[in-house]
Amino acid sequence: MTNDTRSFWERNEASNGLLLKETSKKWVISIFRGILLFGLCFMILQPILNKISLSFMSEKDLYDTTIIVVPKHFSVNNWKIASLLMDYKRTLFNTVWVSLLVSVIEVFVCSLVGYGFSRFNFPLKRFWFFCVILIILIPPQTISTSLYLHFRYFKIFGMEFNLRGTPIPYILMCLGCMGLKNGLYIFMIRQYFLGFPFELEEAAYVDGCGPIKTFFRIMIPGAKPILTSCFLFSFVWQWTDGFYAQLFLGKIKLLAIQISGIVERFGQYLSKINGVNSLAPVGYSNAILSTATLLLIIPVIILYLFCQKLFVESLASTGVKG
Repeated sequence: MTNDTRSFWERNEASNGLLLKETSKKWVISIFRGILLFGLCFMILQPILNKISLSFMSEKDLYDTTIIVVPKHFSVNNWKIASLLMDYKRTLFNTVWVSLLVSVIEVFVCSLVGYGFSRFNFPLKRFWFFCVILIILIPPQTISTSLYLHFRYFKIFGMEFNLRGTPIPYILMCLGCMGLKNGLYIFMIRQYFLGFPFELEEAAYVDGCGPIKTFFRIMIPGAKPILTSCFLFSFVWQWTDGFYAQLFLGKIKLLAIQISGIVERFGQYLSKINGVNSLAPVGYSNAILSTATLLLIIPVIILYLFCQKLFVESLASTGVKG
């Protein structure tokens, strides 16, 4: 490969202007892509940065028109109030164990169903997969009334139970692949397993493995990327879910539920410390709401980064051993 010592314009002249045209096209595309990415990042990050700014402002800074981003009177009082109103330690613990329990069950059950759809033939297979697609398309709000009545007056062996206020409805729905976004997880796992070579399973069958043992010994270890993705999706969606939480877990405090009523509780908090019944100022309420939102999303971000690091290290160590 020889080095061309000619200048750009000499090479452009030799190519009859084609080099300038292609170079200009490449630079225009690069600049447009950069502007587009900057715009998208700004749309995502700007609201979060605005919430961070509000969370560290004192009440007097909220009404100061000269302050846009950086507060003049830095304060962590909003974080203390938001933590108190959310009962943060207990609520965080409840949210963690509920989200972990639901996510583990969803990923396990959906991986079994996705593997079945990708490898086995059974009666009405296309119809049942069509039902999976319907779970993705139909919003859960359309069946909220029937779900409420079903678990409020749950009958088994002739006895009636009220399962609301417990995690049992969550667990039963997840075991039946009717949990939050379960249809999407089944579809993703099915598509991933369809890309697996059939020779791996045939070799396992020759070695004496049955379908269940092949699934756990061959398919699951090779499906770490999609299972990890589904677990993270499930955990995050469950962490921020307020629909199923309010529908079933009335007695279990979760972060998403606590945020929905924090403005009202903040008004009660101000009335209690001031000794006078009054409405909370709008600006101050927005600052507390922004702080509570950060208290909701920060643990998820930390967990995501931690899981991503562990997952990358796991894949790297596997590659070294192989």
